[in-house]
Amino acid sequence: MRTIVTCVLLLLALAAPVAAQDTYVLVVTGLEGDAEHGTRFFEWASKLVDTVRNTFQAPAERIVFLGEKPERDPKKISGTSTRQSIEKAIGDFAGRARPTDVMVVVLFGHGSADGSDVRFNLPGPDLTAADFAKLLARFQTQRVVFIDTTSSSGDFVKALAGPRRTILTATRSAAEKYDTQFGGFFVEAFGSDAADTNKDRRVSMLEAFNYARGQVLRSFEKQGLLVTEHALLDDDGDGAGTQEPDATKPDGRTAATLYLGSPPLTTASGAIVTDPALKALYEERLALERRIGELNAVKGAMPPEKYEAELEKLATELALKNRDIRQREDKK
Repeated sequence: MRTIVTCVLLLLALAAPVAAQDTYVLVVTGLEGDAEHGTRFFEWASKLVDTVRNTFQAPAERIVFLGEKPERDPKKISGTSTRQSIEKAIGDFAGRARPTDVMVVVLFGHGSADGSDVRFNLPGPDLTAADFAKLLARFQTQRVVFIDTTSSSGDFVKALAGPRRTILTATRSAAEKYDTQFGGFFVEAFGSDAADTNKDRRVSMLEAFNYARGQVLRSFEKQGLLVTEHALLDDDGDGAGTQEPDATKPDGRTAATLYLGSPPLTTASGAIVTDPALKALYEERLALERRIGELNAVKGAMPPEKYEAELEKLATELALKNRDIRQREDKK
């Protein structure tokens, strides 16, 4: 026990202060194709933007919503979803994001493939997976979450995978080219108690993925149809992805610690934290949870004994932080 405490004190003494973390969100609805699809994509995207603004209380300057028809909601849609507008939005965010920030890109619409390229269909020139790879290369230290809910999106996984990347796609390959349901259920997840499997009153990217994937399967089963979309998640950088990610597996560990933004901190009883000292403790706990997630993400590249030692340190520090939170709440 003395050894563990000594390690914890040493870790606390040497650890650098954890920087604040902001989340930038780009939501895009691409080429609509027809009125029915256009309405569906707009409703999904609009609901997601509302979630980012209201549930996660993200400021307007960190949200960009682009669509083929901005006139659907001029107050909410920032501009037309052209290649140039997307490039500008990502460039602007890259220029403002700090090293520890998170960049989230969510695509709704149609995807296609021509054998050599998979692309996101836009009014005007499309953007291919290779194009997005170049745009996102500007985020060297930030965490990038890329969610493509379109048909033929599976090949984006291999093209975009890498360090600090979490990639979600509605299909497992470019060959799955039919309309997808994943996007609607993914958005639905952030307002669903059923999606919050660990009951911490917030839905992570992993929980949203698993909820959406499960709802898609149930929808096909209910209709007695052959499943034509198989969602993938990759966040260990190998470009393979899996249909069954988990917080204890290489694919899923990091996604379990990622959110659309930072919702108001709440106590175990659901009350919003207003006490500055208690709020600081909660934020420090969230930072420790992120560090554990990041450690788990590189587990395969570390010697087992080093990984176990680092995990023990962080887990002990997390336990001490939980103790401090309980003591402060009891005092209040």
